[in-house]
Amino acid sequence: MSLTPTPADRFSFGLWTIGYNGADPFGGPTREPLDVVRGVEKLAELGAYGLTFHDDDLFAFGSTDAERQTQIDRLKGALSDTGIVVPMVTTNLFSAPVFKDGGFTSNDRAVRRFALRKVLRNIDLAAELGAKTFVMWGGREGAEYDAAKDIQAALERYREAVNLLGDYVTDKGYDIRFAIEPKPNEPRGDILLPTLGHAIAFIETLERPELVGVNPEVGHEQMAGLNFTAGIAQALYQGKLFHIDLNGQRGIKYDQDLVFGHGDLQNAFSLVDLLEHGGVHGGPAYDGPRHFDYKPSRTEDDNGVWESAAANMRMYLLLKERAQAFRADPEVQAALEAARVAELSTPTLGEGETYDALLADRSAYEDFDAAEYFHGKGFGFVRLQQLAVEHLMGARG
Repeated sequence: MSLTPTPADRFSFGLWTIGYNGADPFGGPTREPLDVVRGVEKLAELGAYGLTFHDDDLFAFGSTDAERQTQIDRLKGALSDTGIVVPMVTTNLFSAPVFKDGGFTSNDRAVRRFALRKVLRNIDLAAELGAKTFVMWGGREGAEYDAAKDIQAALERYREAVNLLGDYVTDKGYDIRFAIEPKPNEPRGDILLPTLGHAIAFIETLERPELVGVNPEVGHEQMAGLNFTAGIAQALYQGKLFHIDLNGQRGIKYDQDLVFGHGDLQNAFSLVDLLEHGGVHGGPAYDGPRHFDYKPSRTEDDNGVWESAAANMRMYLLLKERAQAFRADPEVQAALEAARVAELSTPTLGEGETYDALLADRSAYEDFDAAEYFHGKGFGFVRLQQLAVEHLMGARG
């Protein structure tokens, strides 16, 4: 397969990623601001498919209507000239001082109303640009101190906000779905809906749960010590993977936003295999954009920004190639059979079997020899993992 990205690969980037100027809590910018037109043009040159953005990435917070429209028109022109699309839009409810205690869940009711108006305006823009997904990252929706936030009330306000947004897109006839992006902490000490599982549970409380899914990020789940591939498998299983953020993370620490694959490479390999093929013996794959939410290192110059963008796409394509080889390897197929992976898809109960029938089946308990599993009946998982790592390293096929 080709390692040259094309729009058919559906690779997309956030404007805040390629536009990251290198500033961090300990130092100011190391690069000049990126103009949106140049960003779109460079992504097109590299073979990307889409650009995503927060409202404040495109036009500064507090811009006049005229300033806002100027930037929208410039973006539209660049999109028309290059063929780049906008598959997702999101709203910044975390940078401006007004959102220091959150947007949807601020203790200040006036701030919550302002946040809703800001999001509604940006939903209109998303629809205008043809975006199908509206991501919600609640970076400031949380607290540092337990007594500072009534969590149950905050979740009710979060629910109230998302319900209103669902009503809005439905009444307007917009073809837009929402995706909640979980994160355990940073910038708040603790953030509401910290993991994929929390978000999916919350979605089930909504009035229009069919309109809301998740937008998990590699680094965010791994910051909590979780297996990202396993989480994505559950999101696919529950039909809730509406969007995904790909990057790299090295352990439980701050959100590093490294190039995809430049962190836990083995988990990135299993993730790409899952996204492209679904489960080992069936199950849904992912058909949405492969979106990169990374930051070009503060150490890089302008050339390094675009080299890092290209590296994300190349890493994905390399892992996709390795995953295809892994799937096609007869030794892998034999190892999967020995590990009885396919057997997990067989229902534990027979067709129509009741608990009475199970209790009457002596082979299931009375005559079952559990002692055979001591010093025997191994599953061969280490062999299977060794084959996966060898394929990842290019040592096989």
